[in-house]
Amino acid sequence: MSKEFIKNRKGQKVAVLIEQNKNSKGLVFIMHGLSGYKEQPHIEVMAEAFKGNGYTTVRFDTTNSFGESDGQYEDATTTNYYEDLEDLIAWSSKQTWYEEPFVLVGHSSGSMCILLYAEKYPKKIKALAPISCAINDNLKEKLYTDESLKDWREKGIKESTSYSGKLKRLKWNFMVDAAKHDPLEKADVITMPVLLIVGEKDTSTPLEYQKEVKRAVKGEVELHIIKGAEHTFREKNELIELENIIDKWIKKI
Repeated sequence: MSKEFIKNRKGQKVAVLIEQNKNSKGLVFIMHGLSGYKEQPHIEVMAEAFKGNGYTTVRFDTTNSFGESDGQYEDATTTNYYEDLEDLIAWSSKQTWYEEPFVLVGHSSGSMCILLYAEKYPKKIKALAPISCAINDNLKEKLYTDESLKDWREKGIKESTSYSGKLKRLKWNFMVDAAKHDPLEKADVITMPVLLIVGEKDTSTPLEYQKEVKRAVKGEVELHIIKGAEHTFREKNELIELENIIDKWIKKI
């Protein structure tokens, strides 16, 4: 495994983990979700599944998250996450281990970004796995019209605590920016195989979202529900099932 620190279009540092396979059967880019980082257990499990099937794997921390890259989480937007993905792939295209078509895997907001990328560059993509997939957050506002959203809008910032106990502050601009991106608008160009996985108890990107994606894309779709799981897969049995599902899918693509 090697670690690189590259620069994005804004000159910010982006941390990248590369695990090369000398007899590579393919290349996969794996992207975390909002406030995530490249060493999260579910991200590592995704990488292990591909590594076990002979792929070269690339994971990275977006800017404005909690990994090793530059920026502050409160400034996170879908736009900055997507641009980091685009910049990473552009940098990778100049490396000796790069090959096309490649696989894109994402979680939550990362899934939204890989859908947007696949719609812009469909010929580069071999297969797509938007896990716990987020879609246009206008729909989220329709589904979750509680006081917390109203309070967030009025105060301009939302505070919460992460699973690990970190204070998370996110500006309302995240929602304003997310509304500019519709990952299903051009989904008819997605004709490659698609893997969808969602937790049974996911309230952030519920099963309804995954069904929207399944209806919109034109490629062959697998949809799996992990029983008892929430938005982020953390329990040992959930991670094992996640890896097994991905492993079986890789062998088909």
